[in-house]
Amino acid sequence: MTEQHEAPGGVSGRALQKDIPQATVARLATYLRVLAMMADEGVAIVSSEELAVAAGVNSAKLRKDLSFLGPNGVRGVGYDVAKLRARIEDVLGLSEGHRVVLVGAGNLGRALVGYGGFRRRGFTVVGMFDSDPDVIGLSVAGMPVLDVAGLPDAVTSLAPTIAVITVPDDAAQDVCDRLVAAGLQSILSFAPCQLVAPEGVEVRRVDLAVELQMLSFETARNAPQLPEVAHAVSGRITHRVPTPHASPAHPALKHSTASHSTTSHSATEPTSKGSVIQ
Repeated sequence: MTEQHEAPGGVSGRALQKDIPQATVARLATYLRVLAMMADEGVAIVSSEELAVAAGVNSAKLRKDLSFLGPNGVRGVGYDVAKLRARIEDVLGLSEGHRVVLVGAGNLGRALVGYGGFRRRGFTVVGMFDSDPDVIGLSVAGMPVLDVAGLPDAVTSLAPTIAVITVPDDAAQDVCDRLVAAGLQSILSFAPCQLVAPEGVEVRRVDLAVELQMLSFETARNAPQLPEVAHAVSGRITHRVPTPHASPAHPALKHSTASHSTTSHSATEPTSKGSVIQ
């Protein structure tokens, strides 16, 4: 089996990044996670069907996604797990790993710093910051919490490539400004508010409340309908027909269609302001 780590014409994987759709990038990250699990289990070769099932997509979509990476497998044989994993890491910019700083030593920030899965995927937390005097100096997962006032000098010495914000929304913009001023160009924010950053700075926002609301919507939409509701929605409402032998003194019963209303569910932004960490 042969695998290639360059696209046709000798173009490196990173040169293809601008041509890959965002939805495909998200799925590539999923494929990478699955491939890492397979490698840990000692799997050397995987077919497109097997990889697609493990990633939760159909094999045609998987093959189309992987086509953006250039030649990677052999028809009838499959993909070399280690080489395909390295190829995706190259395209996702993970080959050399990333150094991460985190601002906000609340519950969420501490949980993220303590999560060992980041390092296994190429992300190493090198610094944690906060502005609370009661928190500064504490050790979290073996890492001291530093004063956010010293962020510019710390960024110079720690050389991070990504920053994570886990502070309340009323402090998030100030933290974002500090990070940008310190030279960070890739920021992940868990604050529910929208952040403003200069052009060239990539800010991604993760709103846990919105994600939960989307799950609520899916739960409501997929819930089994009550028989009478399904009956009304279907439009197939039956009417009783009087029989020929009905007595004139007892006219046929008249049936009116009862109106049924269904509850509308929608995923909306929360109206109350509040911190995502306690």
